[in-house]
Amino acid sequence: MKVIIINSSPHQNGNTAIAINEMIKVFKKEDVDYQVFDIGNEAIRSCLDCGKCHTLGYCILNDSVNEVAKEFEKADGLVVASPVYFAQANGALVSFLQRLFVSTPFDKTMKVGASIGAARRGGLTTTYDELNKFFGISGMPIASGQYWNGIHGGKEGEANEDLEGLQMMRTLANNMVFLMKAIALGKKKYGLPKKEKKISTNFIRKD
Repeated sequence: MKVIIINSSPHQNGNTAIAINEMIKVFKKEDVDYQVFDIGNEAIRSCLDCGKCHTLGYCILNDSVNEVAKEFEKADGLVVASPVYFAQANGALVSFLQRLFVSTPFDKTMKVGASIGAARRGGLTTTYDELNKFFGISGMPIASGQYWNGIHGGKEGEANEDLEGLQMMRTLANNMVFLMKAIALGKKKYGLPKKEKKISTNFIRKD
C-alpha cells in the first residue's frame, strides 16, 4: 500500500502539516508507504486548457504536477491537505489538482481519496466539499472519518491543541487504510468494475 500526500500550505511545519503528521503516525503503524509533496511555496500555474496533455499524456507546464503524477499512478490513495482561505482551498492546490486530474491518462478508479482542511475558525466544510469533487468525478472512493475532516489552529502549532481534530485525522487514516486494503482484496478477487463507453451530453446544441 502507498499513499501520496499533497501539502499545499506555504508553512511546511504549520497546522496543515500537523494534521498530515497525525495521519502519518497511523500509516507507519499500518505499514503503509507514504510520500509527502510540499507545493505551498511553488509558483503553480493554472491550466491553460491547451489540450496538449490529451496527446502527450502529461502537462506541458513541466513542474511538480508531472512529478506527482508518476507517483500517483502507482499509489493506492491520495491525501490532499490545504489551509482554508476565504472558505476555500488555497489557489495553489486548486490549480495543481485541476492540472493533475485533467493531464493524467491513467485510470483512477478505486484509488482512495481523502481531503483535509486547516482553519483558524470557519470554512472547513466548504473546503472539504470542494476538494472531494476531484475524487468523485474520477471514480475514486472518498475516505471519511468521524466528522468532516478538518483541524483548527490560527498561529503555527495551535492545531496540536485541537484534540478532537487530531483524533479525526487518526480516524480518517485508519479508515483510509482499511478501505485501500479492502479494495485491494476486491480487485484481486473480482477485478475493477466494468465500464460502459462514456456518454457526453452537451447542454447547448446546434441542429
